[in-house]
Amino acid sequence: MTEQNLIKLLKVCITIGLCLLLLGIYFHNFSEYMESLGVTGIIISAVCIALGLIFSLPTKMYLTFLLVKREADLKAAEKEKQSTSEEKMPQAE
Repeated sequence: MTEQNLIKLLKVCITIGLCLLLLGIYFHNFSEYMESLGVTGIIISAVCIALGLIFSLPTKMYLTFLLVKREADLKAAEKEKQSTSEEKMPQAE
């Protein structure tokens, strides 16, 4: 899997996680049907929130790690290119 596809997949996971978090909060705070279910309604809203956290938090950390690694690689390549071009320049005496 290419890095671009992996980043797209992680962004989709983050979006799904945030949607599940919002759904769980809606169920818990605003849904009268969940309130009428009693404990079962609380469990359903808690499961939505838990799945939302599972989808969103680890993917954010991994995505941040990938982006920092890519930036470090680009800086290293730029520094190497700059040092190579300096070596090729003749020294004026």
